[in-house]
Amino acid sequence: MAQALLSIQILPKVNPGEDVIPYVDRAIEIIKESGVAYRVGPLETTMEGDLDQLIDIVKKMNDAMFERGSPSVMSQIKLVVDSKQNASIARQLQKYPDGQ
Repeated sequence: MAQALLSIQILPKVNPGEDVIPYVDRAIEIIKESGVAYRVGPLETTMEGDLDQLIDIVKKMNDAMFERGSPSVMSQIKLVVDSKQNASIARQLQKYPDGQ
């Protein structure tokens, strides 16, 4: 399959007064456990890898939100797929080496 970049913002529904951060922390933990390259940003996390693998990670992230007790989850996804295997976080950011 093609190399891809997938950015995700996961928004689990939580009970009134419940903190969403533990849910987001668990979602990022799933990405880390997967072994794919990733970069956490203030509003979304970007992953790099095989498209099928990245979609499977998104499924696991959503399942984990339900396991924690969220009745529904909205996942906003941005996706870049490159059949020439050129999609990479480093390539996208090479123009901005210091993050500015």
